[in-house]
Amino acid sequence: MVAVWSRAVVSLLLRFCSSSGSNERYQKSPDLKIMYSVVQPLFWWDIDVVTSPRCACPGPDAPWRYLTEQDPKYKGKKKLKISDRELVSVPTQVFALDQLQILEMSPERESCLRYQMELLPKDISRLRNLTCLYVDSNNLKKIPAEIGTLSCLERLTLSNNSLSSLPAEIGALQRLQSLHLANNSLTELPAALCQLRSLTFLDMSDNKIGRISPCIRHLKKLETLLLLFNSLESLPEDVCLLRSLHTLWLGNNHLQSLPAAFGELVNLDWGYNYCSCNFEGNPLESPPSEVCSRGPEGIRDYFLSLHRIQRD
Repeated sequence: MVAVWSRAVVSLLLRFCSSSGSNERYQKSPDLKIMYSVVQPLFWWDIDVVTSPRCACPGPDAPWRYLTEQDPKYKGKKKLKISDRELVSVPTQVFALDQLQILEMSPERESCLRYQMELLPKDISRLRNLTCLYVDSNNLKKIPAEIGTLSCLERLTLSNNSLSSLPAEIGALQRLQSLHLANNSLTELPAALCQLRSLTFLDMSDNKIGRISPCIRHLKKLETLLLLFNSLESLPEDVCLLRSLHTLWLGNNHLQSLPAAFGELVNLDWGYNYCSCNFEGNPLESPPSEVCSRGPEGIRDYFLSLHRIQRD
């Protein structure tokens, strides 16, 4: 067991520093020392833990599982995954890993589990090099204002939690490209999100959103906007200024009409991709659903015709 443990630890340390695994390197790296102190008391690893999720039984006295992985998606990046059925808080040792780039604290989707963490600690601000933070399928009720200090963050997943609001400081994440907020208790699209000028993907499906702020027009790079299963009764004209949109899902809301300029969203082309826009489950009258099924061109012709009738 000693030989197996020794080789596994070396592999973990090699992976975490993404560089040579010499003893000298290990001695000089505070992150590696902390990583070793976190892993060693809590778990023993199978020899191929770096390339496989399979690992030795943690035993009754090891409530946490920490692992770094050879993940092709994040090749060469420093990644830590924390998983446990009873996860209720972030272990304090994690915040000393100030070179960490990927932090996962979400269960595998296939497991259908939810963790129990209710609060993301303020100390998250110490992880200044994070580019990806996964905290979906927990029980989060609040996000601290300190989230705004993570200036390198590019991907943030907060879906399947209990969030009813977001801090204004989230608008400071100017590198954020992908934000997942589905299945929470949000009642509006927070104005702070409109400051995220690099955002290309926003999922706010399955909330309680009844209104979209006109400031959404500032999200010029937005390509995907998912708003299914909310309480929207109307859309602001400003949505029609999002000319980069390729995917807009609006199904299962309370929409009775669309903005007159909706047909200008020419990248929502039903002819090539039926799923690029979704209106199902709305009581649409202007334009009616059969017009919407023709795509942007059909919607544009409908409103032009309506305008001519009203003018005459």
